[in-house]
Amino acid sequence: MELAHSLLLNEEAYNQLGEVQKAEFVFEWLKFLEKVLLATSRADIREKQKRIVEQLISLLNSSPGPPTRKLLAQNLAILYSIGDTFSVYQTIDKCNELIRSKDDSPSYLPTKLAAVVCLGSLYKKLGRLLGNTFIDTVGNILKAMKSAESQGRYEIMLSLQNILNGLGAAAAPCHRDIYKAARSCLTDRSMAVRCAAAKCLLELQKEATFMWSTDMDSVATLCFKSFEGSNYDVRIAVSKLLGTVLARAVISKQGTAASRQNIRRVSLEEAMELLGTGFLRGSSGFLRASGDMLKGTSSVSRDVRVGVTQAYVVFVSTLGGHWLERNFATLLSHVLSLVSQSHPKAIQTQMDAVCCRRCVSFILRTTIGSLLGEKAQIAAAKDICQAIWKLKKVADAVMSEGNLETRPGPADVAASQHVLVCALQELGNLIYGLGTTAAPLLQDSSAGILDNVISIIIHPSISVRLAAGWCLHCIAVALPSYLTPLLDRCLERLTMLKSSSEAVTGFSFAVAALLGAVKHCPLGIPHGKGKIIVMLAEDLLCSAAQNSRLSLQRTQAGWLLMAALMTLGSSFISHHLSRVLRLWKCVFPISSKDLETERSRGDSFTWQVTLEGRAGALCAIKSFVTHCDDLLTDEVIQRLLPPLPCAIDLLTQLSSIQKTYGSPLKTPSMIYRQRLYELLALLPPEIYAGSLCVILKELATDLTASDIQMAASTFLLPPLCHQDDLLLLSPLLQETDHRFIEEQLLLGNGIACGSLEYDPFSIYEHGIEGNSVPKPLPPMFSLISSATRLFGIVCAHVGETQRLSVLELLLDSIKHSKASRQQVVQLHVLSAFSSFLKYVASSRGNLGSEEIKRPALTLLMGALESANPLMRCAAAEGLARLAQVIGDGSFTAGLAQVSFDKLKSARDVVTRTGHSLALGSLHRYLGGVGSSQHLNACIGILYTLSQDGTSPDVRTWALHSLSLIIDSSGPLYHVHVESTLSLILMLLLTVPPTHAEVHQSLGRCLNALITTLGPELQGNSTAVSALRTSCLLGCAVMQDNPDCLVQAQAISCLQQLHMFAPRYVNLSSLVSCLCVNLCSSYLLLRRAVLACLRQIVQREAAEVSEHAVILAKDSREDLIPDASIREVGLEGALLNLLDKESDQRLCQDIRETLSHMITSMAVGKLSFWLKLCKDVLASSTDFTTVASVDTTQEDEVDKGDDASVLTCRNDEKYQPIANPRWSTRVFAAECVCKIINQCENSDSAHFDIILAQEMKERDSRNDFLVLHLADLIRMAFMAATDQSDQLRLSGLQTLLVIVRKFATIPEPEFPGHVILEQYQANVGAALRPAFTSDTPPDVTAKACQVCSAWIASGVVSDLNDLRRVHQLLVSSLMKIQAGKEALSQLYNESASAMEILAVLKAWAEVYIIAVERQKKQTEKQKQITKIVSPMEENARDVSSSIDGLLGLVQTDLGTLSKLWLAALQDFALLTLPSEFASQLPLEGGAFYTAETSENAKLHYHNSWALILHATALWLTSTGFIVTDPDEGATNLSRPVTPTTMCQGSSGSTVKSPEDVYTDRFHLILGISVEFLCSLRSDATMESITACLHALQALLDVPWPRSKIGSDQDLGVELLNVLHRVILTRESPSIQLASLEVVRQIIYAAQEHVKEKRRSAEVDDGAAEKETLPEFGEGKDTGGLVPGRSLVFATLELCVCILVRQLPELNPKLTGSPGVKAAKVQILSEDGNKLVSAALIILSELPEVCSPEGSISVLPTILYLIIGVLRETAVRLPGGQLSSTVAAALQALKGILSSPLARAEKSHSAWTDLLRSALTTVLDCWEPVDGAHQELDEISLLTAITVFILSTSPEVTTIQCLQERCIEKFKATLELKDPVVQIKCYQLLLSVFQYPNPAVSYPYIHSLASSIVRKLQETDKIKPEDAAELQAIQEGIKVLEALVAIAEEQHRAQLVAGILPILISFLLDENTLGSASTTMRSLHDFALQNLMQIGPQYSSIFKNLMASFPAMKARLEAAIKSNQESIKIKTTPKHIKNSGKNSSIQLKTNFF
Repeated sequence: MELAHSLLLNEEAYNQLGEVQKAEFVFEWLKFLEKVLLATSRADIREKQKRIVEQLISLLNSSPGPPTRKLLAQNLAILYSIGDTFSVYQTIDKCNELIRSKDDSPSYLPTKLAAVVCLGSLYKKLGRLLGNTFIDTVGNILKAMKSAESQGRYEIMLSLQNILNGLGAAAAPCHRDIYKAARSCLTDRSMAVRCAAAKCLLELQKEATFMWSTDMDSVATLCFKSFEGSNYDVRIAVSKLLGTVLARAVISKQGTAASRQNIRRVSLEEAMELLGTGFLRGSSGFLRASGDMLKGTSSVSRDVRVGVTQAYVVFVSTLGGHWLERNFATLLSHVLSLVSQSHPKAIQTQMDAVCCRRCVSFILRTTIGSLLGEKAQIAAAKDICQAIWKLKKVADAVMSEGNLETRPGPADVAASQHVLVCALQELGNLIYGLGTTAAPLLQDSSAGILDNVISIIIHPSISVRLAAGWCLHCIAVALPSYLTPLLDRCLERLTMLKSSSEAVTGFSFAVAALLGAVKHCPLGIPHGKGKIIVMLAEDLLCSAAQNSRLSLQRTQAGWLLMAALMTLGSSFISHHLSRVLRLWKCVFPISSKDLETERSRGDSFTWQVTLEGRAGALCAIKSFVTHCDDLLTDEVIQRLLPPLPCAIDLLTQLSSIQKTYGSPLKTPSMIYRQRLYELLALLPPEIYAGSLCVILKELATDLTASDIQMAASTFLLPPLCHQDDLLLLSPLLQETDHRFIEEQLLLGNGIACGSLEYDPFSIYEHGIEGNSVPKPLPPMFSLISSATRLFGIVCAHVGETQRLSVLELLLDSIKHSKASRQQVVQLHVLSAFSSFLKYVASSRGNLGSEEIKRPALTLLMGALESANPLMRCAAAEGLARLAQVIGDGSFTAGLAQVSFDKLKSARDVVTRTGHSLALGSLHRYLGGVGSSQHLNACIGILYTLSQDGTSPDVRTWALHSLSLIIDSSGPLYHVHVESTLSLILMLLLTVPPTHAEVHQSLGRCLNALITTLGPELQGNSTAVSALRTSCLLGCAVMQDNPDCLVQAQAISCLQQLHMFAPRYVNLSSLVSCLCVNLCSSYLLLRRAVLACLRQIVQREAAEVSEHAVILAKDSREDLIPDASIREVGLEGALLNLLDKESDQRLCQDIRETLSHMITSMAVGKLSFWLKLCKDVLASSTDFTTVASVDTTQEDEVDKGDDASVLTCRNDEKYQPIANPRWSTRVFAAECVCKIINQCENSDSAHFDIILAQEMKERDSRNDFLVLHLADLIRMAFMAATDQSDQLRLSGLQTLLVIVRKFATIPEPEFPGHVILEQYQANVGAALRPAFTSDTPPDVTAKACQVCSAWIASGVVSDLNDLRRVHQLLVSSLMKIQAGKEALSQLYNESASAMEILAVLKAWAEVYIIAVERQKKQTEKQKQITKIVSPMEENARDVSSSIDGLLGLVQTDLGTLSKLWLAALQDFALLTLPSEFASQLPLEGGAFYTAETSENAKLHYHNSWALILHATALWLTSTGFIVTDPDEGATNLSRPVTPTTMCQGSSGSTVKSPEDVYTDRFHLILGISVEFLCSLRSDATMESITACLHALQALLDVPWPRSKIGSDQDLGVELLNVLHRVILTRESPSIQLASLEVVRQIIYAAQEHVKEKRRSAEVDDGAAEKETLPEFGEGKDTGGLVPGRSLVFATLELCVCILVRQLPELNPKLTGSPGVKAAKVQILSEDGNKLVSAALIILSELPEVCSPEGSISVLPTILYLIIGVLRETAVRLPGGQLSSTVAAALQALKGILSSPLARAEKSHSAWTDLLRSALTTVLDCWEPVDGAHQELDEISLLTAITVFILSTSPEVTTIQCLQERCIEKFKATLELKDPVVQIKCYQLLLSVFQYPNPAVSYPYIHSLASSIVRKLQETDKIKPEDAAELQAIQEGIKVLEALVAIAEEQHRAQLVAGILPILISFLLDENTLGSASTTMRSLHDFALQNLMQIGPQYSSIFKNLMASFPAMKARLEAAIKSNQESIKIKTTPKHIKNSGKNSSIQLKTNFF
C-alpha cells in the first residue's frame, strides 16, 4: 500500500495486482491524492495535471465501485479548482458521452454512475466557471434518468443536488426540469432514491422560489405521498424538506418580491393549515375526498402522520427559538386543534386518538423542550395553562345544570378530552424539566396552575383525569416542596367528594401519582400520611358496597391507593401490614365451596365489581412484593398464601362466568388474569406448587385464544431476542430521537400504542424513560406479555410429562389455526417457549426427557422460516439456548448440520437469513461449536452468502452472523482473519450505498475483527502492518458512506483501533470526523462520537482539543455544523450539546468526557475553563434579581453586560450557550470544584498569591488559580443564590471548597490579613437566602456546613463582621429549638432530623475551634508574660477577639449543650443492635420518630462525631460541675438531658448531680468505645479524630479521670480499643491522638494509686507501714493478668507502636534475643513523635504498679527504652541528640529516679535489673559480628551519665561496671572529633560534681590526668575552628571544677597543673596582632580565667609565679597589653558587650 502514496498512480505496481487488490490500491491512492493535492504547490500540479487527469479518466472507465467513484470525482474537482481549467470541458464532454452510451450491461453501469458523480462534483466545486455547459449536462442527465434503474436514479438525484449547489441562482433555466424529475423520484419505490430526491429538492428550494410560493401546495401533497410506505430515513429527509419549504414561505422577505405578482404570500396560519391537512387527511389531497373518506372509514396511514409530525418539528426548529417565543400561542392552539372535536376523523377510534396524541405531544415536547430557554418555557407553561382553563370551562358547563338548548353536549366534552390530555402531559413535562426553577410559575397566582390542574381532575373523561394526575406527579418531582401540600389537597377532596364517581377515580389517580413521586424526592413526605391513606383506602373499600353507583369506582380507588402506597417502601408499610393482609384475605372466598355459591348468586354488575376488586388486590400485593421485599418474611408469606389457591380456582372458571354474563366481563376478566399472572411471576414458584398444572393449562389457553387477530410481535419478541440481533431489523427497533412517535409504526396499523388509560395502576410505577408518561399496552397485549413470562417459570417447574403434553398441545393449535391466525398463535407459542428456555438457561436447569427435543425443534425450526424477521431472530436465539440447555456436543453439531444443508439447498431469502443467523447464535452461546472443521464450514457458507448479489437481506444476515462467529471464536479465528478482511474490503468497495444495512453488517464484522486482533495490531511485521492498513482502509471507506449508522460503525472501529494501536490512527482526521458529527440528527451516530471522544481524551485530551480548534478555524462554514467550536473550543461545544441533549446515556458520556478533559487540561488552560464555567453560570443571574452585594460594583457589571448584549445580538450563534438549563449550570459548578482539586494536585503556586504573582510577572503565560479567586467567589455566589435547589447545593459546595482551600492564604498588601477577607460580604450574601423559612432542609444543612467552615477558617477576625454569619446560625438554632413538632411538615421527619443535626454539627465545629483558639491564646499569653515586651496592648486586643468567638458561642451554650446531649443520646439509641429494638422508646428520640429511625440513622452518622467532641469540651469546661441543674431548661419545650435515659417514670425521682455526671460520662465513653472498637471501612478520618479528641478532652479534668482510674476494667477496655485503632489505622495523627488518650489513662491510674496510698496513710496514721505500698498493679505477687491488667494492655499497645516504627526491637524478627545492633535508623518526623510518645508512657508505668508489680514490668520497659536508644542513636550535626534519643533518655531518667528503686520491697531487684540495663548500654559499643557499629557516642555516654547521676550509688559503683564506664569515657576523650570531646567534657563535669564521692572519685582519679595531658598537647596543635576552641574551654572548665572539689592538700597540685596550660595559651604582643580569631579568643579566655584563679588561690598562684619567671613574664605582658586596649576602646562597646552577655545568659539559663 505504501506504493500508492505518490502524486501519480504507480501503474507498474497497479498492473501486478489482482482485481480485488486493484480496487484497494486505487482507493488508497485516491485517498492520498485528495490530501496531497491540497498541500502541493499550484505549479507542481499544473506540471503533472494532464497525466493525472488521464489516469483519473482511465479509472473512470474501469468500473469503479461506489466509494471509489465518489473519491475520484472529488479529486477531479479539486484538481481543476487548483490547477488549469483548460481540459475541464473535455472531461465534462467525456462524462456526458459515457452517460449517453447505449450500453446497458451491468458491467458498464459503474462507469455510467461514476460519470454522473463526476459531473456533480465538478459543478459543485467549479460552479459558474463552467459557463452555460450545465444546460446540456442537466438535460443529458435527466434524459438518462428515464431509463435508469434505482442506483442510477439515486446517483442522478445526488448529482443534481451538487450541480444546483455549485451553480446557485445561475441554474434557474433548469429549475423546472429538475423539479419535475425530482417529483417523480420522491415517490420512487426505492427508499434511497426518495431520500436523494428530498435532498435534491431541499437544495433546489434555496433558489427556486416557486417551490415555496405557487407550487407550495403540490410540494406538500407530494411530500405526504412520499411518506406513504416510507422508512425512517425517508421520513427524516422528506420532513426536513417539507418543514424547510414551509418555514421559508413564512419568513420570505416580501420587499422585492411584492413587485412580482406571481409570488403568493403565505401566512403562518396557511402554512400550518397545510401541515394540518397532511396530518388529518394524509396524502388523499384536499378536495379529492374519496368515497370511503365520505363514509368516514378511511384513516390516515400512520407513516404519513409520523412524517408530518416530524415536518412540524423541522418547521418550528428552522424558524428558531425566538420565533417560537413570539408565536407560541398560535402554534399551541393549532397543534392542539389536531386532536380536537373540529377534526373528529383523527380521533374517531381510541387507537387513532392515542396515536395522534403521541404525535401532538412529540411536536410540543421537541420544540418547547429543546428550543426555548427556561424563561420562555415558563411563559409557554402559562399559555398551556390558559388553554386548559378554556377547555375546563366547557366541561364545567356540561356538568352544571342549566339551559339544555345552549349547553354543550357530552360529545363536545369527549372531543375536548384529547386536547386536555396533550396539554396536561406537556405542562407536566415542562415543569419536570424546569425543576425547582419553576417555583415562580407556581407561585404566580394569575397563572393559577395548581388550581387549574386540580379542578380538571373531576373531568368526565378518564384519560383527562389520569393526565391531570400525571401532571401533578411531574410537578411534585420537580418541586418536592409541593408534594405534601398537593397530597393533602387531593386527600381532602377525595374524602369530601366520596359520592362523586369522577372525583373518586380522579383524586385516587392523583394521590397514586403523587405517591409514585415520593421515591424521586429524597426528602420524602411525613410518615403520618401513610396512616391517613391506609384508612381512606380501607374506608373506600368498605363503603363500596353501600352505593351500587359508586361500587366500581370506590373499589378501584381503594386498591389503587393501597398499591401506590407500597411504593413508599417497608418503612411506611411495616406499621400497616396487618391491615393490608386482612383486606387481602377478605377479598377472596375462603374455600372452593364459597366460590361455587358465589357463582350461583351474582349478576353481571356484581361480577364486574368483584373482578375489579380482586384484580386491584392482586395488583396491591404485587406492588408490595416488588417494593417491600425485605418485609417478605416466612410469616408474612404464610399469611399471603391462603387466598392464592382460590384466586387460581377463579382463573379456571372465568371463561364460563364470562359466557354466562356476556361481554361486559371481557375486559375485567382479562385484567384479572393479567394481574394474577404478574403476581405469580414475582412469587417463588414453590408457594403455588400445587396449582402449577392448572396454571399451565390456563396459560396455554390464553396463548392460543381465538379472539386475538393481531400479531404484535414487536412488543413480545424484542426482550427474548439478543440486543445485537435487533440491529438486523428495522431501524425502528434501534434508539432514535423520534422513538416516541416511531414506536407506533412498529406495532402495525391495527394495534394501539401504549397509553395510560389502558392500565391506570401504572400511574405510580416509575416510567422507563425517566420523566415520560408510563405507556401500558392494551389489556389484551399486556395479558399475552404476562402469560409468556409466567409460562417460562411455570413450565420449568412442572413435571416432564406435563411439559411435553403442553408443548404438543401448543404445536397442535398452531397446526390447526387458519392462515391469518396461524402466525399470531405461532408468535405467542414461540414467545412462551423462548421465555421458558431463557429461564431454564439462567437458572441452570435442564430440559427434561429426550422426547421434548422433538416438539421443541419442530416449533423453533418452523419459526426460523417464518416470514416475520423478528420471529426468525427469536427462533435463532431459541435454538442456541436449546443447545446450551441440552449441553450435548452431538446435538449441537446436528443442529449446525441441519442449517448447513438448508443453506446449501434453499434459494429463498427467508430460509437463508434464518439459518445463517442460527449458525451465528449457536457460536455465540457455545463458543467454537467444538471443532475447527465446523468453524471452517460455517465461515465458507457465510462467505458465499455474503456475496449473494441478488438479495441485500441475505448479505446483511450472513455478515451479521459472521460477526458473531468472529466475536465468539477468539484466537481460533486468527487463521481466517486475512481472508475475512479482504472479503469485507471487497464488499465495502462494491456494495451500492443504497444497501446501507449491508454496510452496517460489514462494519460490525470489521469491529469484531479488530477486537479479535487486539493489541497484536501494534506489531511491526509485514503481515500485521498489512492487516492494520486494511483495517484503516475499511474505516476510511465506511467514513465516506452517506448512511449515518455506517459512519457510527466506522467511528467505533477507529475507537477500537485507537485503543489497540494508537500510534497508527490519524488523530487529526479522526477528531475532524467526530467534530463534524457532534450534532448529527442521528442519535446512534452522536452516541458513537461521544463514546469515542470519551475514550481518546483519556489519553490525549490536549491534542484532541487543539485539533478541533485548528479544524474549526481552517474549515469552511458547511463542514462544521456547530460553529461554536471556533469560539469556545471543543469543550464549549460539548457543554452546549450537554445543554440541548435529552438522551441520558449521551449526557453521561459528555459529562465524563469533560471530566477527563478537566483532569488533564484544566491546570494548563485555567482561564479558558474558568471563563467557560463562568459564562454558563452567569445566566443564573438573569433569572431572578439576586441580592446585590455591593451595589456600585453590580451596577458597573450591569453596564458592561448591556454593552455586551448589544454586541452579541447581531450574531447569536457565537454565544457559547444561550440560556443554559439548570442541569448544565449544576454541572458547571461541579466542574469548578474539579478544577480546584486538579490545581491542588499540581503546583503550590495555585494557592500562594505572592509566588503566583512573581511567576506571572516572569512569564505572562503562567496562570494560577489564586489569581482568579474573585471569579471563583462570583461563580459560587451566582450558583448559591439561584432559583434551582440543586444548583444552590452545588454552589454552596463550591463555596465550601473555596473557603477550605483558600482560608489560610495571606494578603500580601495587608500583613496579618488573609486574601479571602475582602469577600466576606459575598459569602454572607450567598449564605443568607439558604436560611429563609421556605428553603428545603438539605440546602439549609449544606449552608450550615459552609457557615461553620467560614467561622472556623479564621478568615474574619473582627467580631462585628463575624456576627453576620454567626447570626444565621443563631436563627437556625432558634428554629430547631422549638422541637421536631414545630419544624416544617412538608417533608419526611428524617429531613427535619437532617436539618437539626446539621445545625448542631455546625455549632459544634464553631465551638471546638473557639476552644482551640482560646487554648493557643492562653499559651501565647503565658509566653508573652515570661518575656515582658512593649506589645502588651496588642496582645490584649487579639485575645479579646478570640474570647469574642468563644463569647459568641457562650451565650447559646446552655441551650446547645442540652441539644447536643439529646442528639448523642439519640445516636446511642440508634446504634444499639437490633435485638434491643424492643427497649427503645416508642415515640422515638429527641430528633427522630420511631418510624423514620432507619432514614435518620444516616444523618446521625454524618454529624455525631463533632457533636461528641463539642459536648466533651463543654463538660470539660464546666469541670462536670454545673451550678444550676435547671439552667437554660426554660427555653426548651422538651426534656433533652440524658437524665431521662432508659427510665420509665423519671418524673418522680430526681437524680443527684453525681448520677447526672456519671450518665453523661458513660454516654460519651460508650459512644466512643462503640465506634472505635468496630471501625467500619467507611469511617471518616474526621470522625475518628473527633472521637479521640473527645476522649482527650474528657480525661483533661479530674472527675472523669477518677472514674477511669477507679474502674480498672474500664481502663483496660479503653486501652484494648485504642490498641485496635492503632492496628487498623495507619494515619500518624490518629495514632498520636490515641497515644495521648493512653497517657491520660495511665495518669488517671497513677492518681488513683497515689490517692489510695495517701488515704491509707491517713487512715492508719502511724500504724504499721508494711501494709501500705500494696496498692497498684501486681499487689503482693507481682503477677499481671493479661486482659485484666492496665499495665499489660499499655505495654502491648506501646510495643505495637515501637515495633511498627523499629522492627528490630522485636526479638522474633531479629532472630536473637540479645542486643543485635543493625543499621541505625532515621525515622520520619511522625515516626519520631510516635516513638517519643510511647516512651513517655512506658516511663510512667512503674508508678501504676505495686513494688512487686514494678519488678515484673521493669525488664520489658528497660529493654524497649534501651532498644530505641540503640536503634535511633544517629550522629547529628553539632552533637545534637535526635528527638527519639532525647525521649529515651528522658524516659530512662524517669525510670531510674523512680521512688520504687529505693522502696524496700523492690530495692534489691531493681538494683540488679538496673545494673543489667547499664551493662546492655555498655554492650552497645561492642562490635557485633566483628563489624564496628556506627553509633553516636554522645547518646550512649549521655545514657551512662544518666545512670551514674540518677540511680542509687550501689548500681554503678560495682567495680566491673565502673571500670567499663571509665573506659568508655577515656576512649571517647581520645577521639579526634571536637564536638564529641565538648559533650564528653560536659558530661564528665556533671559526673565529677556528683555529691557522693564514692561515685565521682574513681572517675576523677582515672580521667583527670588524661584531661590534663590532652590540654597540654594544645600548645603543639593549635585550635583551628570554634568547635576545637570550645573543646579546650570545656576541658579547662572541668579542671577548674576539679580544683573547686579537691581537698585542700591536693588543690595546689591541681592549680599547678592548670596554670601552665592557661599561660601557654597567651600570645605576646607581636603575634597577637597577626593571630587567627580562634587563637585570639583562646588568649582572651586564658587571660580571663587566670585573672579569676589568681585572686581565688592567691598563695598557690604567687608561689608558682615565683618558681617560673618565664611564665610570670608572659602573663604580665599579656595583662599590660590588655589594659592598653581597654583604654583605647570607647564606652558604647562596653554597653554592646554587656548586651551580648545578657543574651547568652538567657540562653544558658533556658538550657
